[in-house]
Order: sequence, then structure tokens, then C-alpha cells
Amino acid sequence: MRSTRIERRTFLKSSAGLAGAAILSGRDHRAAGFQSANDRPRVGVVGCGSRWDQRATIANGPHGLGKQFPRFADIVAVCDADAHRVERAQGLVKDWLKTPPEGTGDYRKIIDRDDIDVVHIVTPDHWHAKIAIEAMLSGKDVYCEKPMTLTIEEGQQICQVHQRTGRIFQVGTQQRSIPHMVQAIALIRAGRLGQLTKVQCAIGGAPSSPQLPVATPASHFDWNQWLGPVAMTDFRYLAGARNEMKSWSRTHYEFRWWYEYSGGKLTDWGAHHVDIATWAMGKTDTGPITIHPLMVQHPVDLENGQPVQRDRYNTATAFHIKAVFADGMELLLRHDTDNGILFEGTEGRIFVNRGRLSGKPVEELKSNPLPAGAMEEIYGRPLTDHVTNFFQAVADRRPAISDPASHHRALSTCHLAGIAARLGRNLRWDPDAEQILEDPQAQSFIGRDKRKGFEIEI
Repeated sequence: MRSTRIERRTFLKSSAGLAGAAILSGRDHRAAGFQSANDRPRVGVVGCGSRWDQRATIANGPHGLGKQFPRFADIVAVCDADAHRVERAQGLVKDWLKTPPEGTGDYRKIIDRDDIDVVHIVTPDHWHAKIAIEAMLSGKDVYCEKPMTLTIEEGQQICQVHQRTGRIFQVGTQQRSIPHMVQAIALIRAGRLGQLTKVQCAIGGAPSSPQLPVATPASHFDWNQWLGPVAMTDFRYLAGARNEMKSWSRTHYEFRWWYEYSGGKLTDWGAHHVDIATWAMGKTDTGPITIHPLMVQHPVDLENGQPVQRDRYNTATAFHIKAVFADGMELLLRHDTDNGILFEGTEGRIFVNRGRLSGKPVEELKSNPLPAGAMEEIYGRPLTDHVTNFFQAVADRRPAISDPASHHRALSTCHLAGIAARLGRNLRWDPDAEQILEDPQAQSFIGRDKRKGFEIEI
């Protein structure tokens, strides 16, 4: 069995360039790198865009996210609906590992391969759940970029299959592996803020766009395959934007600003900050009981929560949305102020983002440090980077730091915020039954029908 084969693998010490990036052999010995080439897991990548290649953010290290995987595994197949991205990915992997991977536009060719141990999902949000579920059902471990799902129902499905199969699953919320993020949680758990009462997540607003004309997809781009589970619609494109893609479109990178494929900033940056907030609040097995859209602005008109105009970006550009939990604790999602998380307690407050951790309780660490091992206790292992943590879990079959169940709970808050924003009214949520109460229309937003031929079967 694949899982048994990985569990038995042994490891060697890190090379000089990988100091501090260690994975465990069994439960005791620290090391990095598999013993031999034949022992390394084999990875199939689905989605080879900017999140995966060399332009990925510095939070993942000195190279793009894709280059982090060859420290521990061999990338043997790459897939994308854009043939040019497949070719580029093959060239990059050849540079990294000296051997080019198989290239394909059909992710099922990766799922169906018995010799692949891990599927790395770096597609737009609307594809995540289907690929992840099929990968787990085929006996593969999964590293899935955030947000894990497009809907709450998809999160329920992933959690069900994950529990049934016992596969290792890491969500790409890499902030869980940033030391000062873990330190912020350790401060809260140690009571340095007193009783936590309120958390504010500033995640920035989404962009708007001009009217986008219907265009013909490039010959190397499979628009039907890119759409996959969502409804067929016109391809739209306009050059001249000041963004990563230098264009406005319905596809590469810019998919984030269309409700058809994403939740906008609420699930993009929200998936990061609300995840940390939920972890710190101790709410990873529950959720809020009410959602309040205090202020929301959309770049298009909505009717029954659906965009009326189909030719421009449609996710919320500005918002203040409050979630209230059963114990009265509040979580606020907002587009303005410094990007980051503000934790407020009865005896102090701290602010944390990817660049800093600040506040009086942080300053007091100089004279009153945290107990030895406090951060490791929060993290569950010696602290390391997110990709290393995943391969630790692959090796010893213990859960990765960002598991589907906790991420589903945090992301459900983001999804609920999006539903409230689209409908423009308060929601009541039952976190035990995972249902919106007394509002059938809002409850209908929990899931979405899949296009014929792209259904999810569990």
C-alpha cells in the first residue's frame, strides 16, 4: 500500500542550503531529504500558474512554491488547462530535478497514475474540491492551495472523504507556519491579553474592472476545461491593467474577482487571516451563530445575490462584516486599515501580519518570556516551514498543521460573510448542524450545482 511505503521511509540530515528545514523520521529523529531517490514521494501538480512557479510570494521562501517540493519529492507530472504553462512548468522542473515531468491538460491522468503519491493542487478555487476528493479516493495525499473550497458544502464533502480515507491533507495557509504568527497564538493561550473578546481581520478590498469584451481564447488555452465544474460562459479579456497579468479577464489570477470562481477578498486573504483568528480563538471545531454585513459595496448590481452585469468583476470591493460566536466573541472582517489581525483582550491587545508582531504584550516578552516549548506546543511539532511540515506528515502519518477540518470551520465563516454580503442581510448559523437558519434562500448558497460531466462523487 502507498501509505505504508511512505511511512517506512527514512531520512538524512539537511544539506547546507536547507538548514532549519527538517522532517521527522518516525517521531524522534530530525532530518531533511529522503534516503535515496527511490524513496522520495512522487508528486503530480495540477495548476502551474504564478502561485506555483518562480513568481510565488517570498513567504514561501527564496523560490516559488513549486521549487519547495523538490527538497523532499520528485515532481513527475504537471497539468494545466493552458498548454504554455504546462511547457513552462516542464522546463522549470527539468532545471530543478534534471528530468522533465509528464505534461498534460487533463488532471485525471495524474489521479489515475498508481505511481503518484501526492497531488499538489494549485488551480483556481472552483476546481479544488473535485480534484482533492478524487485524489484522496485514489489513495493520494494532498497539498491544496487556499481557499480549500468554493462553497461550504464542498468543505463538508472534503472533510467526509478525508476522514474516510485517512490521507494526509495540507491546506496552503502558510501563515500557520510563520513563527511570529504561532507566537501570537502562544501569547493569547498564555493569557497575556487576558480574556480574548474581539478579533479584527483587515484583508484589503477587491479591485473593480472596466467592461470586458467577449474574446476568443488563445489556441493553447482550453476554456472549457478551465471552467470545469462551473457553468459555461463567454470568455472575456481586456489588456492594459496594472496588475500581475497586465490585463483584466475571467481567468489567470483575475478569477479571484468573480463570484463564479471565488469569494473575492473574503476567501482570498480571508482564508489566511480568519484561519489564524479562528485558531487563536479556539474555535476550530465550531463557528459563529450570527453574521452581520454592516457595510458592503459591490462594483455591480446584485439581484437575489447574483450579479446582474456579466461583463466585469463582481466581488465585494469594500466591506465591514461582523461574525458573533455563542460566547459573545466577535470577529470583524474589513477591507480597510493595515492588512493583518488585531486581537483584543481584557488586558491588552496585539497586532500581527506577515511582517510583524506588535503590542505591549509583545514588548513585555523581554522581561517575561513565554515558557520553553510554548510555541512548539501550539504547533504540535518543532516549528518549520509549511511545505516541510507537509512532508513530515507524509512521512509519519500524523496530521499536517493546516488540516481540512479546522480550515473548513474558518473558511465557513468567510463563506457565510460572502453570503451575507451578497444578500445584504443578517444570517443566523447553526455551527453544529452547519445550516443557515430560517432563510431558505441563504441556505441555498451553501452549495452549487456542478456542470454535467464535472460532478463530485463521494
